[in-house]
Amino acid sequence: MTTLGAVYLPQFPPERLRSVARAADEAGLEELWLWEDCFLQGGIASMAATLGWTERLRVGVGLLPVPLRNVALTAMEMAALNRFFPGRAVVGIGHGVQSWMGQVGARVESPVTLLREYADALRALLSGERVTTKGRYVSLDGVRLDWPPAAPPPIFAGATGPRSLRLCGEIADGTIVTGGNSPDELRAARALVDEGRARRSTGAGDPHTTVVYVHAATGPSAAERLDGERRKWGYDTIEGRSIAGGAEQFAEAIQRWVEAGADTVVLQPTPDEPDLEGFVRFVAQEVRPLVP
Repeated sequence: MTTLGAVYLPQFPPERLRSVARAADEAGLEELWLWEDCFLQGGIASMAATLGWTERLRVGVGLLPVPLRNVALTAMEMAALNRFFPGRAVVGIGHGVQSWMGQVGARVESPVTLLREYADALRALLSGERVTTKGRYVSLDGVRLDWPPAAPPPIFAGATGPRSLRLCGEIADGTIVTGGNSPDELRAARALVDEGRARRSTGAGDPHTTVVYVHAATGPSAAERLDGERRKWGYDTIEGRSIAGGAEQFAEAIQRWVEAGADTVVLQPTPDEPDLEGFVRFVAQEVRPLVP
């Protein structure tokens, strides 16, 4: 069954998150996703608060930029969240926007090498192993979590380029595909991820979840607001890259991304969405019943 979610953009004020999270939880939304964009909101702090304010909502962070965080710290945070809120915390890792990484002095020469080393170490730590490794970027000397999660949580990764998408298939349990990708572009990304999965030494046939963000707007100003997204991101067209209209139009469009390989479709409101609480209720109560 397709999973539906929504994004709480970091452009929205942090203090607004509580109201939106509670509205999503009460309406029955399956997932609420957060972003750790520089220099807006911290992903772990926002995730922990959201999980604490809600009862059943799954909360994702996509993505944590790995150059910003020591892998042992990320493992500690993920372990704690999964012990506090079993099965409700979904964490994705990625390269981070390179210009932002440069601003904070964390940019690396080979983001692909870092992400591979990081994911391998993170998986071992979350499995309760004592880890000693000395890679190009990740070095650990006998590190073991005292409080690992009861069961290792899935590790998601996200990227855009072909080499990095293959790496996501190879090292992660799920891949996060950014907004602005049409169904055909998602299909091409999935093929690259599958190439990476085929390279895995173990678990090549294990399930791999594909999460895709999709620009979305409803209401009388939907077309105008989505055209603003087109201008902002430099798309030649917003058609085929977004969803607009009422619940039936949303459900019909979501199916196109599902047929292209999405397991989870996360609807991304525009930064000028006038009613965030109404948006998550609309997705949960009006769109969800129409999506298989």
